[in-house]
Amino acid sequence: MSIKIILADDHAMLRHGLSRSFEQEQGIDVLGQAKDGFTAIDLVKDLLPDLVIMDIGMTGLNGIETTRRITKDWPNVKVIGLSMHSSDKYIREMFRAGASGYLLKDCSFDELVGAVRTVMSGKTYISPAIGDMVIKEYASKKDDDKSVFSILSQREREVLQLLAEGKTTKQIGQILYISPKTVEAHRLRIMDKLQIDNIAQLTKFAIQEGLTEPEP
Repeated sequence: MSIKIILADDHAMLRHGLSRSFEQEQGIDVLGQAKDGFTAIDLVKDLLPDLVIMDIGMTGLNGIETTRRITKDWPNVKVIGLSMHSSDKYIREMFRAGASGYLLKDCSFDELVGAVRTVMSGKTYISPAIGDMVIKEYASKKDDDKSVFSILSQREREVLQLLAEGKTTKQIGQILYISPKTVEAHRLRIMDKLQIDNIAQLTKFAIQEGLTEPEP
């Protein structure tokens, strides 16, 4: 049986390029493509793939949050992170979210195919290009290091990402299906928990923590 996959990345050229490459690969079928996390979740719900190849830096809902939701609601669906980020922070949080593999975007297509087959065999895959670096960063990390994923709730992280991406209170409410008053309550709690009192610093924090990416 073929391995059924979904490609989730906010760069259309990358998605289409990968899709065309996978068309030439026996035993792997691309069921669909998603430009953001919300679309990826909808596609997983509708198509029930075996695996999602997931970018991290997507607007609206980042790849880490998307991975967390997919692996929680569809535990049989595997996720491989495919990102430009080699930082221990991103890799650690992707695996905590339930990912089964992680590669950098400059990897070869053959390596990506090998990672897909490795993960579908029940194993975990991490690119050799970042393996040594991750081990060194883990070894030097303090036990009391905390991230936004342990400080804020899921809803607070969603609101923070959208705030950092310049969305208004009304727009955030529409995206998350909550009232503007609830959005404001979340914003105040976020600022209190993080001890940050302005949007500029919240945006900087969100970028540092991998919730979103700076404007190109």
